[in-house]
Amino acid sequence: MSFKISVPASGHEFTAEENETVLDAALRQGVGLPYGCRNGACGKCSGEVLAGQTKYDTDALRALAKKEHEAGKTLFCQACAISDLEIKVREIVKSGDIEIKTLPCRVEKMSLLTHDVMMLQLKLPETERLQFMAGQYLEFLLKDGKRRAFSIANAPHDDAYIELHIRHVPDGQFGDFVFDGLKEKALMRIEGPLGSYFLREDSNRPIILMGGGTGFAPLKGMLEHAFYINLDRPIHLFCGVRAKRDLYMDEMVQQWLKQCPNLKYTAVLSDPLEEDNWQGETGLVHESVVKHYPDLSGFDVYLSGPPPMVKAGMDLFYEKGLPETQIYSDSFEYSDDALKAMGIQKPKTET
Repeated sequence: MSFKISVPASGHEFTAEENETVLDAALRQGVGLPYGCRNGACGKCSGEVLAGQTKYDTDALRALAKKEHEAGKTLFCQACAISDLEIKVREIVKSGDIEIKTLPCRVEKMSLLTHDVMMLQLKLPETERLQFMAGQYLEFLLKDGKRRAFSIANAPHDDAYIELHIRHVPDGQFGDFVFDGLKEKALMRIEGPLGSYFLREDSNRPIILMGGGTGFAPLKGMLEHAFYINLDRPIHLFCGVRAKRDLYMDEMVQQWLKQCPNLKYTAVLSDPLEEDNWQGETGLVHESVVKHYPDLSGFDVYLSGPPPMVKAGMDLFYEKGLPETQIYSDSFEYSDDALKAMGIQKPKTET
């Protein structure tokens, strides 16, 4: 049995299955309801039921949430519909609607994805969740006052852990620390979510995703979110790396291709090794995009990765008819020493 839930203020409608919380049903269908902890501890998901009935186990609610309930509010992270509903609740429609939090976290798991890319899974306190949009990033707050920014690689609905992909760049102090000093169970502090790079769901144009290296991380989050909400738009993922050993999570992408008929995938190697025996595309990834799509005027394009790749892509895509309003980018900035070690001169800031 399923129930229709409507939000008169926005006109949004979605359905909830039996024993599915209103919040879970909304997130599953791309409706951005607010939340904080997702376990009834904070009350940030509260709203009003204008018509219809819900159920939840009030005995399991925490003290703060009980006050919300007693005041006539409904906690949508706990409430399940038992009839069709009309609700009143603040909706998340843009990144600025989401609260930016400073939170402690624990490094729950570290996994080597390639010779120079480490995956971190961060665990937040039991009473917290980080609400974010697919593609946004967070910053580590370090003891010396510095910050290090990394894209969130998981989708918003899958938020038991926060997944990050961290590349060990030459002379990168934080990368050195992650690969040589950081241990599982270590405690750190983060701030987020940050940034305006996130998947736009209100367009009907086909999507091109182009990532270089760990620029795949936010694209992974966007894709997992798109699959979760059943986004019915053609998507073509382009991943650019140097050699085959730099191409990570490729097996996962191959599984996506079997499950998602609207997804295409092109991996591009700029400098394949002889032992790679590479039969796929070679060269620069942004040039591969325009080889497939000479006219980009009808697409939404998302770019993430090293600054030179992002800039080259934007310049070329504009030449191919892509309007500025249909391109979204996340340029990964490295420290001056790291850029120098990679042979990249950091561009001057224009005023």
